[in-house]
Amino acid sequence: MAQTNDKAYLFESMPIPKAVANLSIPMVVTSLVMVIYNLADTYFVGMLNDPIQNAAVTLAYPVMLAFNAVNNLFGVGTSSMMSRSLGAGDYEKVKSCSAFGFWGAVFSGLTFALVCTVFRTPLMLLLGADETTMAATGQYMLWTVSFGAMPAILNVVQGQMVRSEGAALHASIGTMSGCILNIILDPIFILPWGLNMGAAGAGLATCISNGVACVYFLVLARVKKGKTFVCMDIRRLKNLPSSVVLGILGVGVPASIQNLLNVLGSTILNNFTAAFGATAVAAMGVAHKINMIPMQIALGFSQGIMPLVSYNYASGNRKRMKHAVLFALGIIVPAMACVTAGYWFGAEGLIRAFMENPEIIAYGTAFLRVMCLGTVFLCIDFMGVGVFQSLGMGRTALVFALLRKVVLEIPLLLLMNRFFPLYGLPYAQFITEIVLASAAAVMLVRIFNQKPGNVDRVTG
Repeated sequence: MAQTNDKAYLFESMPIPKAVANLSIPMVVTSLVMVIYNLADTYFVGMLNDPIQNAAVTLAYPVMLAFNAVNNLFGVGTSSMMSRSLGAGDYEKVKSCSAFGFWGAVFSGLTFALVCTVFRTPLMLLLGADETTMAATGQYMLWTVSFGAMPAILNVVQGQMVRSEGAALHASIGTMSGCILNIILDPIFILPWGLNMGAAGAGLATCISNGVACVYFLVLARVKKGKTFVCMDIRRLKNLPSSVVLGILGVGVPASIQNLLNVLGSTILNNFTAAFGATAVAAMGVAHKINMIPMQIALGFSQGIMPLVSYNYASGNRKRMKHAVLFALGIIVPAMACVTAGYWFGAEGLIRAFMENPEIIAYGTAFLRVMCLGTVFLCIDFMGVGVFQSLGMGRTALVFALLRKVVLEIPLLLLMNRFFPLYGLPYAQFITEIVLASAAAVMLVRIFNQKPGNVDRVTG
């Protein structure tokens, strides 16, 4: 294959700083654009100065998080398996992996949309909607979930597959094309001078934009036919090797469970916050969206190097794998420490930029100052879990997911709501991240110190 040598150079020989930059910078840029696109919904809906419309976007957020459960099942699982197969030189397995991931995303996205549409009313009640916010939340979910679930999921999975073979730039272009279009469409669909659809307009813009991103990846696969390992041939599912399915699900299922637990945690947080009214819900949503900027940068940086980690693990070059992880941590941790300081001192101005409501500004400033404290620890946690997924250590990633939500964050939310209502809630995540970062650091040291062949036995 024409591009095999180029891929081998990137993964095997290119200097680590350059390889990390080639893989991570497009991913970080994509993450930033995605954050801006997420903030665009909040910003333009916020311009309406209607807490109900903002609350609708916040209340629907756990369902959007649930998309990530499917994304991780077929995106993280497939990309990890594809990169490891590339490192082992098994190119037919790479193609089978991508076919399974693609069609799994399509079928799951359609099923997700159908179930959420049929049970939309009880689902919204579960999310914390009431008679005040029910209509706006339902209109937003119509476009983002009923019509938008499948393209939203497929878009991310296709990007993960393209990135797994080192084509980080193409993956970023595809994802960013949808994000940029969403930012352009948001004011047209949301604001009174346009279609005046409010939160529903934000949902429609998101649906259209994800559809465009899917088309980009489909066209890319067609144009690069014969020069890419990404395959969407449904016929490959007919005689799919069990090793492909088990390899993908071994990483994808724990990653999916992790995101489902995130949905549960977010739903509990929204329900506790909803007791204080739509203003508190809107403030929590704005603070969370702003805090997503450093979180997505950290996630993008750690996920960007994962193909490099997977490839070198599978090919036996553990020294290069370790160098890549430590180099990445040496950049992202100090950078996030600086961001934390900026957020702490600038919290009020950041919230004010989105909403001019004094009550929302007061709530949001307090929330954001606590949320940002966990950012540095989150970097280490993200890197650790990303390494586990890259190495196929699905059980270890699952343990971390259960530790995060079941053992720490959800019980802490219950305690904080009992003893420090509302203002104590953001501390649950902060405390959780300190514990998880410490555990991730210990696990990474153990992985680095193991001889080839012993990693799964000792840590999995």
